[in-house]
Amino acid sequence: MSQGELAKNLNVHCAVIGRYERDEVKPSIEMAAAIAKALEISLDYLVGNSDLLLEKNVINKILDLQKLNPEDKGHVFAMLDAFLQSQKAKKVFAS
Repeated sequence: MSQGELAKNLNVHCAVIGRYERDEVKPSIEMAAAIAKALEISLDYLVGNSDLLLEKNVINKILDLQKLNPEDKGHVFAMLDAFLQSQKAKKVFAS
């Protein structure tokens, strides 16, 4: 996303985004949160507290999983564990 696109999305002037990028000024916590949301990244990733970049669709699936009852969560995790174990085994045997 270009500075101009981000600025338009946030309803600020393009120069403001440039000043943030050059570390000339620090955005408010509200602006930083808005930037993270516009870029579809976590605030932790934006400020460098995490190097883990989670895709928005992965986060949405995690949020949906948290809403399941414990029994259904157990079934989903059992399927996921089996799939991941299978993928790891494939990699080992392919080496």
